[in-house]
Amino acid sequence: MPEPSKAVLITGCSSGIGRASALRLSRSGYKVYATARRPESLADLKDAGCETLALDVTDERSMRAAVDEIERAEGAVGVLINNAGYSQSGAIETVSLDAARRQFETNVFGLVRLTQLVLGRMRAQRWGKVVNVGSMGGRLSFPGAGHYHATKHALEAISDALRFELRGFGIDVILLEPGLIRTDFGEAAVASMAHSQTEPALDGDDAYTEFNATVGAVTKGAYDGPMRLLGGGPDRVAKVIERAISRRRAPTRIKVTPSAKIIIATRRLLSDRTWDAAMRSQYPQPK
Repeated sequence: MPEPSKAVLITGCSSGIGRASALRLSRSGYKVYATARRPESLADLKDAGCETLALDVTDERSMRAAVDEIERAEGAVGVLINNAGYSQSGAIETVSLDAARRQFETNVFGLVRLTQLVLGRMRAQRWGKVVNVGSMGGRLSFPGAGHYHATKHALEAISDALRFELRGFGIDVILLEPGLIRTDFGEAAVASMAHSQTEPALDGDDAYTEFNATVGAVTKGAYDGPMRLLGGGPDRVAKVIERAISRRRAPTRIKVTPSAKIIIATRRLLSDRTWDAAMRSQYPQPK
């Protein structure tokens, strides 16, 4: 049997974790296909030795075209790193369903569909790695980020199911649970509120105005304030990915950064009402 392809496909490489992972893995000798919706944003990755492709995880034709091109060149995608995603912030009542659907389309359905597209060839070669970039937010929920947390909770369940279903084909499924990562993620989360609001239920209804404003301030503060010391840069996640895919027995879940370890452990110890009380010390209770 020929040597299996170990070519790496990474989504969301225009910035942050995706970009750092593409650079690190390419420098370590992996054949990396770095992708983004706008391939022109990947010019520096091409210069660094990566192959670059357009790939939009909300577009079936775009995903098929990228996977087909890699399979023609390599035989199979050996390592899939599902990194593309963003955070939709805002109180549940104030976020339009269109915005909520876009969140799930990118963070969940696109990830699942791309995984489906690569698995046939990956199974045929009896080797592969699927790395899903989740979040500590898949193990808990912060006020004002319900839709985002819902997508990351979904990814926990999907990763658990895939891990069982694919093990017999020699395919490992690895779920990352990063905490605070210093990228433009926080700014994007705050900006998402301005473009996703529903019409108020009543004229002059400002029930969530203070709450949503505080969600934005707390989110921004987490990335700018003292909490950032418990986080890390995107290369920290990239280093974890490199180590995980190189291991013979891959880990199933990996918490990344002290913030993830501390906050997940804290949530596990607290009752729902005690957690809610802790959240009220950070966020105003809408009323």
